[in-house]
Amino acid sequence: MSKLLNATVITTLALSANNINKDLPTSKQLIKYIKKNVIRNSRVKISDVEIVGTKTDDRIPGWTVMFTNMKINFQHQDITAPLMLFKKGDLITPELYDINSSVNYTKVIKPDIPDTVYDDEHLIYGNKNAPHKILVFSDPQCPFCQDVVPDIFKAVKENPDTFALYYYHLPLKRLHPVSDTLTKVMHIAQKSDRKDIFEDMYKLDINIRETNEEKILAKIKKQFKYSLTKSQINAPEVKKALKADEDMAARLMIQGTPTVYIDGKWDKLRDGYKEYLPKKDEK
Repeated sequence: MSKLLNATVITTLALSANNINKDLPTSKQLIKYIKKNVIRNSRVKISDVEIVGTKTDDRIPGWTVMFTNMKINFQHQDITAPLMLFKKGDLITPELYDINSSVNYTKVIKPDIPDTVYDDEHLIYGNKNAPHKILVFSDPQCPFCQDVVPDIFKAVKENPDTFALYYYHLPLKRLHPVSDTLTKVMHIAQKSDRKDIFEDMYKLDINIRETNEEKILAKIKKQFKYSLTKSQINAPEVKKALKADEDMAARLMIQGTPTVYIDGKWDKLRDGYKEYLPKKDEK
């Protein structure tokens, strides 16, 4: 969605004094503001803007950070797109910069991670009672994911008493349409305790633009001897589980992959787990 968002750095919105939810703008106000100042593409239809969380930050005193989800329709597709907004009094802006440090707070402030993300359904490897929790949002055909995520798998499998790895599917369907099908296969493989197949999706040699499910399933069968049908991967429970993963990503304002958290903190470099690996002389 980043190509659709034409964010202005300094904009204002007069907020109603009788706003029901304290000083937060209503959905109607936000829709009006976003149409005028953020998404100016007339083909993008905005039906709702929900504030899913707020927080303050000592680095920007007086400002409230609002984490919102926009319900939009673009090219006949219904999409939930996250958008961060900053509010101070009657001022609102989608980006906030520190002129001295050049820090873009849109890039460094993240929603708090709820404990509910760490559930058994998303625990892929490791011991859930391990001291360090790794949270990953990933797309198996994302080249950056392919560089990073398999190494995280390996580290957790080798150190199950140190790490617990929680994995959420976030297929970037506009960039890698094939991942829509691959993540369905991964979900079923995980549930059937075929985590080898789960990992194999990061090595699958396939055209990222492929959308024909029969061709994709045939490719998986040929390369990894793992056979599924279209009806299996399109079962309602599979679609529901993957939709829940995407909804969680939207609530956490995650738009790119791989996004990694260590013990609830955003890991910008995606290698923070290495700090907790045993040293060679400890093995």
